[in-house]
Amino acid sequence: MVPLRKQLVTKYAVILVLPLFVAALYADLIWSPDDRVLGASQRIFYFHMGAAVVAALAFTLTFGASLGYLLIKDLRWDHMAAASAEIGTVFTAMVLFSGILWGKAAWGVWWTWDPRLTSTLILWVLFAGYLLLREWSDDLGKRATYSAVLAIVAYIDVPIDYMAVRWWRSVHPVVITTQGIHMAPKMVNAMLLSMVAMMAIFVIWMVIRVRLLDAEWRLRQIYQRRHQVLEDSPSS
Repeated sequence: MVPLRKQLVTKYAVILVLPLFVAALYADLIWSPDDRVLGASQRIFYFHMGAAVVAALAFTLTFGASLGYLLIKDLRWDHMAAASAEIGTVFTAMVLFSGILWGKAAWGVWWTWDPRLTSTLILWVLFAGYLLLREWSDDLGKRATYSAVLAIVAYIDVPIDYMAVRWWRSVHPVVITTQGIHMAPKMVNAMLLSMVAMMAIFVIWMVIRVRLLDAEWRLRQIYQRRHQVLEDSPSS
């Protein structure tokens, strides 16, 4: 069971994040100015960027934890990889959805096979496949090994997704360059606050999900030991 102190820390962390998230919503929807070209639809972009940063962070953690499992063979690394992949897949779906909404306002179409959009969709499909693979086997070791290999291969698309607008012709805007961030100061602050709020949500969600996976693993071990004892005991 999760110690009471850890439960309280998580509870208070959630309470502290709520005002941060509300502040991010206020900055995104009310405080930041309209774009001169896109108008109010620009506000979708702050949410979009925050989700994109968290998705990249989550998949990077999945990549690192998968390497950790293959090297150490400790299932706690697998739990971290799985939890982070789950969250990253959700945030990637948010990136796609918000990108579709923003693209309709900016480009006049719901979808275009732009390099960035296409690579993001491929990323979502790869890690959705990772999650499906984890349901394939009840053998925890085999499942963790195959999942780790797939996660490492799938992670190749993360830097490709980031560099897509630089390597190929793209209609997707490049906001952050070596010259800085090409946005008004208020817009930059709103975007950064949105990123911080979403990263805080990611951290809390990650902690909770890893604890749940660890608890499931321990319960499974208890059940297996109990089942083994019953099998070894002489029948009456």
